[in-house]
Amino acid sequence: MLRSLLVGVLFLGGLLAAMSRHEATSAAPPAGERSPTERGKEEGKAKDKAIKESAVKWPEPLKLTLVAKNDEELSSLAEMVSIINKRSEAKWKENQIVPSRYADDYEFIRRASLDIIGRIAKPEEIRLFLKDPKETRRAKLINRLLESDEYPKHWADLWANWLLGRSGVFGRGKYHEWLATWLEDQFSQNKSYSSLVKSLLTASGENDDTDKGGAAVNFILAHVGENVPPAHRTEEGYFQMVPLTSRITRLFLGTQVQCAQCHDHPFYSNIKQEHFWGVNAFLRQVKPSFQRAPQMDGRMMTYNKLTLTDDANVARGSLVYYEKRNGVILTARPEFLPSNSEEKHGAALPADAQGRQRREMLAEFILNHPQFPKAIVNRIWGVFFGRGFVNPIDDFNDQNQPSNPELLDDLAARFKHYNYDFKKLIRWICNSNPYNLSYVANRTNDKPEHEALFSRMVMKAMSPEQLFESIVTAAKLEAAESKDGKKRLRDQWLGALITNFGDDEGNEVNFNGTVVQALMMMNGKDINDAITRPNGAVALAIRNRTEAAAIHELYLTALNRPPTPKEYRTIVSQFRLLDPHIGLNDYRNPRRRYEDLFWALLNSNEFILNH
Repeated sequence: MLRSLLVGVLFLGGLLAAMSRHEATSAAPPAGERSPTERGKEEGKAKDKAIKESAVKWPEPLKLTLVAKNDEELSSLAEMVSIINKRSEAKWKENQIVPSRYADDYEFIRRASLDIIGRIAKPEEIRLFLKDPKETRRAKLINRLLESDEYPKHWADLWANWLLGRSGVFGRGKYHEWLATWLEDQFSQNKSYSSLVKSLLTASGENDDTDKGGAAVNFILAHVGENVPPAHRTEEGYFQMVPLTSRITRLFLGTQVQCAQCHDHPFYSNIKQEHFWGVNAFLRQVKPSFQRAPQMDGRMMTYNKLTLTDDANVARGSLVYYEKRNGVILTARPEFLPSNSEEKHGAALPADAQGRQRREMLAEFILNHPQFPKAIVNRIWGVFFGRGFVNPIDDFNDQNQPSNPELLDDLAARFKHYNYDFKKLIRWICNSNPYNLSYVANRTNDKPEHEALFSRMVMKAMSPEQLFESIVTAAKLEAAESKDGKKRLRDQWLGALITNFGDDEGNEVNFNGTVVQALMMMNGKDINDAITRPNGAVALAIRNRTEAAAIHELYLTALNRPPTPKEYRTIVSQFRLLDPHIGLNDYRNPRRRYEDLFWALLNSNEFILNH
């Protein structure tokens, strides 16, 4: 089979190896009996010498021109891009790091398309991109992607997964879809992040109501936790709300307060057990109403429409009971997290606040907490760079400090100043020098610890959603499938691609490119059918084109770049081996060899990875 031959000989698996394409670094001097200070000075000198002798040079400055709708937007964009560039460069020089070369235009359009709209670029989009003047084409591309209909859909998918996970009753199916539909509407209107969070925390109504905002209740409904025994509901509410307490602080403050559920926080000096239950107490008047469906699916109870309200007649005293590790039972009143390490107590709920007002007060305290803008900037930075200034992105604590705190503070302050405008933040990031860097390491930035300073792009496995949309785009399945047909195919593929066993605290085993996924892609009927369709990507690529032009088009379609000269020579040499006169009747159809080439491209590391 040509397919196995091509996989063996084509230069497609080199992406991972490219990370180590650099000269060996000089060995560190022996430690001896020197003090840590002396060793540090000598190691610094040795590294300086190694950099000087290695021909690792600072990349030539990018000659990019920013593009915005008006002078005011251009001014703020230029200001923030300059801040990112200067803060990043200062960290590189401080740590004696030379950044990687800048990504070329083909790398950039693929990366930006995956990150902003959730799929690879189409050949016609690449050609349009390359027609723009070189100095402005990247900024114009970013603006086009942000204004496309696919931007709100992709970010709705991201947020629905963050809010609900990918497993369980709410992680898949209609509840997940209803929330995603509501989120898509929020992003299409470019609603502020603060507005989005407030809506999620204060929503009430029916969970299928995507028009009036009721679908936002799916976030709270998904994480109510265990039932409170009926005898205690008047005093303690309907549900324990423990999972929701953890989700709220992890998502919106980047703080894992679940560590303080049973004892004082081990890594946050000012978060005690009482603070976990103090946040929890805001939620005890929430009343979910579950309408059971007439049937069960055999494994779990299914429900029809769900409703969320607040019952001011339960938990009126607002006390929550919790147990210390020594068995002592204590009570906590609604009190939010301290704002800084000097405070022992956070903002308290007014005594007369009842019903939905408690959740409104909780939302106000979250939005005014100093950690709120930092947490979301860190999370969004992580989307574009594969990791945040703090990593994991939702685990700020005393022992996990930001790698570039000055830059994080600047971005958080300006993001808040500009009313939490997601599109502005994305423009700042994507127009910056760090985002434009290549994934290829040099000898000064090739260690895992260097990733935190963003002197090169970290390669990321595509998410299941990105992989599906990219295959649909490359194979041109949109033209062959109806809207319902594509949805069925998407559900089927995501079910096969996702390995995700979530727990009630939001911990998940996330998809990151599994053997099952690789085998499904290589041998699955759907992808083979997509490749061999009479009017599919391969047929269109070779129609009225020479062999060289057809190979070029297939590369552009799958990998968003032309083949290298070496790749082209290898492919042509393998094509020449397939002489129909020597009995390989399977290849009498000239399209078959191109189909096998396209199959090999779609199954390469380079296709699966976002780099």
